Amino acid sequence: MSGVKRLATIAGLLVLSLAPASAAHSATVERGAVAPSSQDKQFLQAIHQVNLTEIAAGNLAQQKGNNQQVKDLGARFVTDHTQLDQTVQNTAKSVGVSLPNAPNADQQAVLKQLRGVSGSTFDTQWVSSELTMHAQAMQLIQSEISQGADTTVKQVAQDALPVIQAHHEALVALAQRLGVTVPGTPGPSASGSPTPGTPRPGTSSPGTPGPTNTGPGNTGTPGPTGTPETPGPTGTVTAPGPAVS
Repeated sequence: MSGVKRLATIAGLLVLSLAPASAAHSATVERGAVAPSSQDKQFLQAIHQVNLTEIAAGNLAQQKGNNQQVKDLGARFVTDHTQLDQTVQNTAKSVGVSLPNAPNADQQAVLKQLRGVSGSTFDTQWVSSELTMHAQAMQLIQSEISQGADTTVKQVAQDALPVIQAHHEALVALAQRLGVTVPGTPGPSASGSPTPGTPRPGTSSPGTPGPTNTGPGNTGTPGPTGTPETPGPTGTVTAPGPAVS
């Protein structure tokens, strides 16, 4: 009888020892995720550095900005990127991804440059650098949405995208007010309107006469629009002549 009790005790201990592993497996199944891919890891690390840079840049804008809109936008960036990064940190912890503790070398160089200027120069350089960094952040996010493997990491990207897009739109509007060039903005000749003096396809330039034929029966006089009359069967342009009686 004591042997039966001993076996029951051992079986109970085995069940208890397997419970944590079973619970962890169930949590993974409920999360509906696979192990994070290299894309997922790189995204979490890179977007974390973006957030660290934006928080630092936002604080600089509030301290050094000459334009009140620069200061206000900087404060907005600090709030939004702090919230975004909290989600990034929580997600990275849940999937076992370690995060860097500082911006990368390029980002630190941008922050150093901003610390060295002031007044209106700071405003223009801040807006210009922020436009570039937010465009890069959108590319990071879109790559994760299209190529990521872990559903929770992809959700981080999907939640961040509208925030970053709204920031970029606000930066574009501010850049236009301050006269800052927006990267990727088409010039006047790329707007779809023809350049002055360049005719649209299939038309002649204003004031430029069409070709003049010198064959028999042609007067050589262009029509009212600068385009000659339609050629006759012989290939020559026939001008209306006097009526034949």
